[in-house]
Amino acid sequence: MGKYISVIGGLVAILIGLIGLIKCWDLFVKALLATVPSILILGGLIALAAGVSEIKDAAKTSKEESKEEKK
Repeated sequence: MGKYISVIGGLVAILIGLIGLIKCWDLFVKALLATVPSILILGGLIALAAGVSEIKDAAKTSKEESKEEKK
């Protein structure tokens, strides 16, 4: 019985969400316009940090390999 209640609750939540989205479409678009650049900046910072970390790891690995070859 609990499975059916969660399905009905989910459908009700979707319906209320759609009604709210239709009534507040302008606010939704403004929210997207505000959040998309922020997400892009955050994603770019994460990608930059990952790339720098990868470059550092590659440099460290090549230094270790060159030390082993000299021995």
